[in-house]
Amino acid sequence: MSQSYDRGLVEDFGRWAEFSAGMWAWVFHKFTGWVLIGYLFTHIAVLSTAIEGPALYTNTLQGLEALAIVRFMEVGLLAVAVFHILNGIRLLFVDLGVGLDAQDKSFYASLVLTGAITVASVPTFLAGL
Repeated sequence: MSQSYDRGLVEDFGRWAEFSAGMWAWVFHKFTGWVLIGYLFTHIAVLSTAIEGPALYTNTLQGLEALAIVRFMEVGLLAVAVFHILNGIRLLFVDLGVGLDAQDKSFYASLVLTGAITVASVPTFLAGL
């Protein structure tokens, strides 16, 4: 027999303060997944310029890399991808029953590692500006 719970309204923004680390991990994982799907469409659009010839493809890449906003977006893309990967590994361990007691700590560790890797990559992505 199923039970129902009063979860309140989605529109009740006061509920966000009640979120635990696991709920934030779920929200961030969904958000980063959708961002990565959006990036794939952009990536395919850029790759499709290769059909018109190597010169157009090269010009497109060079034109995009010359833009500072694109380089900053690449740093953001790296942060999104790293967090999604680390949180996915964390979820895998949770599903396997490993580290169930340390779910909050592993979420915060994935955030810290994502921040460290992202900050360390900034000079590489922004070189040449």
